[in-house]
Amino acid sequence: MPHIALPEGQPGIRGALAFRPATAKPLNELVEVLLFGPHTLSQGERELIATYVSYLNDCHFCQSIHGAIAAAHLDGDEELVKRVKADFQHAAISEKLKALLVIASKVQRGGKNVTAADVEHARSLGATDVEIHDTVLIAAAFCMYNRYVDGLGTTQPQDEAMYRERGKMVARTGYVKGSKEYLPTEAIVREGETHAAHRTA
Repeated sequence: MPHIALPEGQPGIRGALAFRPATAKPLNELVEVLLFGPHTLSQGERELIATYVSYLNDCHFCQSIHGAIAAAHLDGDEELVKRVKADFQHAAISEKLKALLVIASKVQRGGKNVTAADVEHARSLGATDVEIHDTVLIAAAFCMYNRYVDGLGTTQPQDEAMYRERGKMVARTGYVKGSKEYLPTEAIVREGETHAAHRTA
């Protein structure tokens, strides 16, 4: 049961975002840039990084939904997602992505665990500075998202079919468009106006 009165019928992060539209907007925009927008890493690769970090943080909702989105981008290959979580070094992914996942896992434990050798190894396998930067940012951001979801005690369904269907939708539309069903633009405007009124009162 959520620790605060979150909107009913919106599991995981959707409930938290719907509760506070003003903060939901930048959070959705960040994940849109990191995971959905144009990039030299594929959408599937970036979702795998988010999924793996969420798995390490033991966030059921985030690892399930982002795993489902990753699978949707990877021709429905749910087994690959499971293998990456269990043992990515032996998964059928590129050596570059494996090196980036090492960096992501170290960020998850604490940013100072990342070494110059980790970065040079990724670079030797073809990783660009932007890819290294965004891997670190994805890992750091998902530590935040995971703690946001779990810290509020959000509802986290166990139904794999629900995550699978939602994952397909997000893979098609992205995060900002997908959020419109539970986060109307008017709500963001209203909340912003309310805070402004409180400041001037």
